Amino acid sequence: MSSGSDSTIPKPTGFLVLDKPAGPSSMSAVSVVRRRAGRTKTGHGGTLDPLATGVLVLGLGRATKLLEQVVATDKAYETEIDLSITTRTDDLEGDACTIRVDTPPDHAAVEAALSTFSGEFLQQPPAFSAVKIGGRRAYALARKDQPVELPPRPVRVDHIRLIAYTWPIATVEIKCAKGFYVRSLARDLGTRLGTGGCCRRITRTAVGPFTLDEAITLDDVPDPLTQADLISIDDALARITPPCP
Repeated sequence: MSSGSDSTIPKPTGFLVLDKPAGPSSMSAVSVVRRRAGRTKTGHGGTLDPLATGVLVLGLGRATKLLEQVVATDKAYETEIDLSITTRTDDLEGDACTIRVDTPPDHAAVEAALSTFSGEFLQQPPAFSAVKIGGRRAYALARKDQPVELPPRPVRVDHIRLIAYTWPIATVEIKCAKGFYVRSLARDLGTRLGTGGCCRRITRTAVGPFTLDEAITLDDVPDPLTQADLISIDDALARITPPCP
């Protein structure tokens, strides 16, 4: 039996910053870490779509009680939006439908359209999302081809920038409050430009003070995972709620 499952060894408690790969769900990543931490209670501080990559903050042991504070922090993303196609899921999980665009928008037009998604505004979540409708997840209804009408919700974007554009791919950098859907941005940007709009790639580069630079891949999570591999609760809280000047 490995030392990670020895009941005489204290269970690890703290935070782990994971670089989630494309494919696994957030809960699948949690399950891997939980096993390597000797079945220690483990949760995450904000879901990433299966096809999305990047920062997934995990709390282990007593840190799971503090994950709501992680969820409440601002987020940062980088995404590649394909303006030539649409899908039902607003990413590549759905079947692509090519949109005919006689005159592709130029760099200035895409920049101008993106600038309208700054500040506070209402955003409609994707049909394929975890938002509940009558107690059921929207994605469960959408997968059964049942109608999904989600009311717009207030969101906040503090920074949005076009960092590269060659038709049909626009690469966009976003800093936003919790509750913002990058896939909805792709959909709505396409609507504004009269083109398609679908996320080819979504990378979450930061969750509050936790960044991609410090994240480890799922393959690199130690087995067994020990206390020494985690950010302590005190250190994490100091980063999330820095002292007043």
